[in-house]
Amino acid sequence: MNNCEYVSVTAGELPACAQQVLAAGGRLQGVYAWYPGGTRAELRYVFTLPGQLKFSGWRVDVNGRPVPSLAAISPLLGWHEREIMEMSGVAFSDHPEPERLVTAFLPHTDRGPLEPAAASGQSMAAQLPAPALPAVSGKHVQLLPFGPVRADVLESAQFIFYYLGEGILHYHPNLFLKHRGMEKQFEGMDAGAAMLLAERVAGIDSVAHSIAYAQAIEDAADCEVPAHARWVRLVAAELERIYNHLHYLGHLCHTTTLKVGEAQGKLLEERAKQINGRASGSRFLRSLVWPGGVRRELDLKAVEEGLRVLKPQIDQYIGLVERTTSHLDRLISTAPLSQKLAFDQGATGPVERASGVDRDLRRDHPYAAYPALQPRVAVAQEGDAAARMRVRIAELRASVALVEQAIAEGLPDGPLSIACAPQAGAEGVGWSESPRGTILYAVHLDADARLARVKIKSPSFANWRVFPSTVHDSNMMDYAINEASFGLTISGCAR
Repeated sequence: MNNCEYVSVTAGELPACAQQVLAAGGRLQGVYAWYPGGTRAELRYVFTLPGQLKFSGWRVDVNGRPVPSLAAISPLLGWHEREIMEMSGVAFSDHPEPERLVTAFLPHTDRGPLEPAAASGQSMAAQLPAPALPAVSGKHVQLLPFGPVRADVLESAQFIFYYLGEGILHYHPNLFLKHRGMEKQFEGMDAGAAMLLAERVAGIDSVAHSIAYAQAIEDAADCEVPAHARWVRLVAAELERIYNHLHYLGHLCHTTTLKVGEAQGKLLEERAKQINGRASGSRFLRSLVWPGGVRRELDLKAVEEGLRVLKPQIDQYIGLVERTTSHLDRLISTAPLSQKLAFDQGATGPVERASGVDRDLRRDHPYAAYPALQPRVAVAQEGDAAARMRVRIAELRASVALVEQAIAEGLPDGPLSIACAPQAGAEGVGWSESPRGTILYAVHLDADARLARVKIKSPSFANWRVFPSTVHDSNMMDYAINEASFGLTISGCAR
């Protein structure tokens, strides 16, 4: 493993270690559990430090005892620890929210879904209660359980509102009603065949997920991807970013009732996907990335010709959106997210950058061809819905420019891929910066060189964690705008 440097620490040392990381300007990215021997759990913490290209981490042998919760030190770990308790059975002491998260509406079981049958000790999964709503009094306070079936083609989720007049007193999202158990599905799969699963964790982030997964496998196999393939990956990733940001702008217009802006944004999204289809054979750029490189060439002439037509249309559309005062009035000062809250709660991607957290994996931990072609990273300070839109617009323009630059400079010669087969017992870490933020994959191979454990950290899981803090004390009329401004997906969260 080259992408992440782990050191072994004891459970008792964790709080002090976490404080040291934060004091150094670092950030904890997440934690997961796995059972390397089939009986005893091990925790893996992953974090980043400023100025270091590699990720860092800790190994913690659980040894059947509760592990100190770090949620009070790094609040973003709160959901990760809850997920571990119910899915992997590991207990965390002094957790501020010791409740089920993913399995809240399912019957209790003796073991969590990710616990092996031979796991030793009593499982925490059987003890966690379902989340309880707060007691709210007042004869004028109303309760609205909205969903899980919602209008249009939105993903299934239930949102519970306590509100007074138009003011929202409390908000609770139930996001895991259709949890698919993607991490469990990876178990026992061949590393190559599992790529088809990785790029379907969140369909609109297929390239970003496939790059992160492929890099984890390449890290486990210690193989170097050819330069030509790295450039193809960059172009594909930016093409994916372009159509995602166009969809975002169209959907945001939908929530402010700017119907013409919605129609234009989604039409441009469709045209961007058609470019992808002509260039790769897939509108979502699927079956392109593969461990060791890419499976086929992109038709760069189709990309170049398509962007030559699309770029002025995008510029015209953005100009109209930015000048439409009825649209901007609904966004400015709506649902502000402070820089501290964005950092502490783990916001990622355009959401964190709109709140002044200047972080982008393409620049800070470059992969693919990003060491040679670095993007312009957009940052805003206001943290409101308007700032989140401005960051997306700046990223959209930067992505078009980056693809144009890559084509103009010409892709380096060389093979599309090399053989990449991890050995038995190998492990690896990979990452990418999706249109929504950080994607992180950790993989562990078993004695037959098949996948024993795959951990996925997705950006929507992180951003849904922070989102409710912008809803409390807001109003019902702005809720749809706020949700759209975050660019969230349910599938990316309930993976």
